[in-house]
Amino acid sequence: MVKLIFAIALLIFVLTGCAAPIGYTSEPAPAPLKITHEQAQEIMRDYDVIILDVRTPDEFRSGHIENAVLLPLDELQDRALDVIGDTDTIVLIYCRSGRRSADAAWLLNSLGFVNVYDFGGILDWPGNIVIPDGEP
Repeated sequence: MVKLIFAIALLIFVLTGCAAPIGYTSEPAPAPLKITHEQAQEIMRDYDVIILDVRTPDEFRSGHIENAVLLPLDELQDRALDVIGDTDTIVLIYCRSGRRSADAAWLLNSLGFVNVYDFGGILDWPGNIVIPDGEP
């Protein structure tokens, strides 16, 4: 009798102890989409988007894409929901050369953002660059 109770208790422990937490999925986050600068310009023109600059504040002040919002990569995890808001928002991400924007896109996907597009670096941006007054 004791062995039967022990076996049942062990079975219950194993079955409930291995269960995934609520809301957890073993599926990986969807890969962010890499798009061209031209595609980014088209999306900016046709949709309501957040243009996310993940460079440093000094880099942002040296010139940025019009209407871009600064959210440095090292602050992204903690501030993404506050700055971007809804996880369904279309987010276009760029940095200086494309390395940080790729990292940021993956991070946003892992945080549950579903419309994330990485368009690389500002170094190759064909559009206008805004330089704030009083900056070099």
